[in-house]
Amino acid sequence: MRILFATHEEKTHFLGMVPLAWAAHNAGHEVLVASQPALTDVIVSTGLTAVPVGGDHTLQHLLRLAAASDARELDHDLSGDRPDKLTWEYLTAGYEEWVRWWWRIVNDPMADDLVDLCRSWRPDLVIWESLTYAAPVAARAAGAAHARFVWSSDLCARLRAHYLRLRDARPPGERVDRLAEWLGGLAGAAGVEFSEELVSGQFTIDQVPGSLRLDVDLDHVPLRYVPYNGRSVVPRWLRTPPDRPRVCLTLGTSSVERLGGYAVPVQDLLDALAGLDAEIVVTLPREQQAELRHVPANARVVDFVPLNVLAPTCSAVVNHAGPGTVFTTAVHGVPQLLLPYHIFDAPVLSSRLAEHGAGLMIGSHEVTGPAVRDAVERLLRERSFRLRAEALRREIRAQPSPDEVTRRLEDLTDARRAAS
Repeated sequence: MRILFATHEEKTHFLGMVPLAWAAHNAGHEVLVASQPALTDVIVSTGLTAVPVGGDHTLQHLLRLAAASDARELDHDLSGDRPDKLTWEYLTAGYEEWVRWWWRIVNDPMADDLVDLCRSWRPDLVIWESLTYAAPVAARAAGAAHARFVWSSDLCARLRAHYLRLRDARPPGERVDRLAEWLGGLAGAAGVEFSEELVSGQFTIDQVPGSLRLDVDLDHVPLRYVPYNGRSVVPRWLRTPPDRPRVCLTLGTSSVERLGGYAVPVQDLLDALAGLDAEIVVTLPREQQAELRHVPANARVVDFVPLNVLAPTCSAVVNHAGPGTVFTTAVHGVPQLLLPYHIFDAPVLSSRLAEHGAGLMIGSHEVTGPAVRDAVERLLRERSFRLRAEALRREIRAQPSPDEVTRRLEDLTDARRAAS
């Protein structure tokens, strides 16, 4: 088969797709990765073949402007954990905001060129990152099967189902649907009729383990999470086992790249962990390292280290609840302290992991040095966190491997193409 992986320019979302793309390649399929030009070097660095399409989006620029003016990124919450809040009026305004200030911005610049690519290359299957709505339009325009790739808690699908229930209960003249209007316009320009398939995919590839997955009524293809840290080097110090408990503090790269900093006080966290009988490994970009006033004696500050190699040596990992970090840590059965932002998937994923018992959660607006230290001490002291983290590790490793999923995708693609 010819398989096209498609994503807007979002590095962390794409990296989660790499193991499946390589499994498809190794199974003998032709594989291309289509994204905006800004992601080309990242794609090529994985050894996969990149096809730049359209122009780069401006979302990061807009987010930086919002941060500089102290404006909130998005006023409407996608998490859906407050049913009383999810009224028709709230969600209608939310879809208006998400479409205008997020989904259009990342998709419109690549839509036409992505359609042209699919029509010329004729893929059998398009696997698209879950917010890259231009991709299912392109797949349909070329007669290809298509699958949505979910990289974290499937908030969009859960919220969409609730929204459609509210919409269909409205009088016919009041059934506003901004997502359908915008996506229908993209589809119409490509000669495709809008349907919910363009929102939810013909089926969904989901690497979230079942105990953390949201209850969404879709055709799921479970996929084992396989860590991929990109091109990296293992430092010499990491080859020596620690002589006391090791705690990793990592807050990811997206916050720095998008907003110029972190939502939690890194220096305060370091100061609070200074007296802990543990080795603290802090991953921090060099620009942020320069802002530290001092580094405690029990801390090692590095700009990057492959988490897939570091996590198995740790007794706990403190992180920002980015799905790549959460799942890489979970693969190794390590308890986590999650410090999520208040937006999108991070709070939901954090609460699910905490409810599972594999870690603790402190919202970023509630983070203090003493609170983090108390939580880390609990993770190191209470054996139940390690036991639940080990149970989650076993669950993840029991899911179908990328090789197994590739074989299932072959059957699903044949069935979809035969049906159409």
